[in-house]
Amino acid sequence: MNKTNIPVPQLPRSLPEEQGIQSSAVSAFLNRIKESQLALHSFMLLRHGHVVTEGWWTPYSPERRHMLFSLSKSFTSTAIGLAAAEQLLSLEDKVISFFPEEAPENPGSKLAGMNIRHLLMMGTGHTSDTMPEMLKDAGGNWVRAFLQLPVEQEPGSHFLYNTGATYMLSAILQKVTGQTLLDYLHPRLFSPLGIADPVWESCPRGINTGGYGLSITTEDIAKFGQLYLQKGLWNGRQVIPQEWVAEASALQIANGDGKPESGDWSQGYGYQFWRCRHGIYRGDGAFGQFCIVMPEQDAVVAITSGTNELQEVMNAVMELLLPALNDGKSTPVQQPAAAELADQLRSLAIMPPVIRSVSALEQELSGRICLLESNELQIESLAIDFADKEARLTLQGPLSGCQEILLGRGQWAASQLKLTPDPSAADAVMSSFTWTAEDMLQLTLLMVEQPFIFTLDITFNEQSLTLTQSANVGMGAQEPVTIQGTLQA
Repeated sequence: MNKTNIPVPQLPRSLPEEQGIQSSAVSAFLNRIKESQLALHSFMLLRHGHVVTEGWWTPYSPERRHMLFSLSKSFTSTAIGLAAAEQLLSLEDKVISFFPEEAPENPGSKLAGMNIRHLLMMGTGHTSDTMPEMLKDAGGNWVRAFLQLPVEQEPGSHFLYNTGATYMLSAILQKVTGQTLLDYLHPRLFSPLGIADPVWESCPRGINTGGYGLSITTEDIAKFGQLYLQKGLWNGRQVIPQEWVAEASALQIANGDGKPESGDWSQGYGYQFWRCRHGIYRGDGAFGQFCIVMPEQDAVVAITSGTNELQEVMNAVMELLLPALNDGKSTPVQQPAAAELADQLRSLAIMPPVIRSVSALEQELSGRICLLESNELQIESLAIDFADKEARLTLQGPLSGCQEILLGRGQWAASQLKLTPDPSAADAVMSSFTWTAEDMLQLTLLMVEQPFIFTLDITFNEQSLTLTQSANVGMGAQEPVTIQGTLQA
């Protein structure tokens, strides 16, 4: 929702053929996505500044913000470019110069030599991502934790993907401006592009996380890509310096052999942007959040999704969309192909689980409280009330208190769910339930502004139950969580 009530400028729309793209090529891309089960949530293709194709897999929808994960990094980089243009900082400024109180007394030559440019290019000299150690800091002082970690290599000498480095860019920006990254970008980037009400997570000390945590809509992602495609120019205004766009998107440090057959994570890195094959560059985030800029084709692709197969998504773009962008001239609309594409876009959906049966246990179980053993999900008890078209799941826990979630029977039902104790962190969830066997209930919780889908399989055995929770994607190894419970009289 646009809190300011000012109309948000939208990108112009056009048919694919009007911008030199065959509808059949876009259909082929969507078919590949479906056949490969790549779990996209949204897709938007821009050509010559026009949206030529857009689609959301229901229950995802255009107005919803989506969690960007590391695609946030490209926005943080942009803020540094703007601050440099305002002469608030220089890329050669040493990192420790901004934080004399947090820096070690004897920083060593490598840490002392680390500058903002090294943070931007992921060339800090660390040999492992600093973020996990920063998150462990007991006082929530991530800056101090970063500066205390050993710097084993010479800064600028090698690439190491380091989310902690991007956080330090956010911390430096807040130090020199007195504003959070989000507040600094509002008048300089978000407002000019009509990006309404972006949300950015913060560290315990109120500094935006920088390397992740930004949530905006799919069209907002597309606008950001189009801004870079236009070399920083937007509606006649130079929003980002043209020189910064060129520098940030160029190869700044090698991260592989650069051979096309090595894929799109070995083509080099700019300033928080990845270089790709075929002269393309992108910002991207975990589980398939993409802003792909194609300068030679005058095109942008924006994608949100919930998949671990990021290279497969890029392959679909490179193999099916890219060849269709070679000719920029308008072509006659082929009505059968255009109609097929329109049908595809209308039918995009993540379907709720199929209703297999209605268990006789529903009447016996409805409303009964189940006490759960101690578990990492921090759920003490649950109860389910069944009705004709829906069920109501009640969860009780020490962190989030009592929560109620609606579950549609064979359809999605909307609720809010708190996954953290933060009172402002209730997340939109679409949920459904079905019986996979007479004694096994399956609950599906789709976090509709995030990549995550949680599945809870509950097996009942007289006065006890076994709950197993799994997720579609996650950081690191994703082992299901199994919890035992006891039904109360």
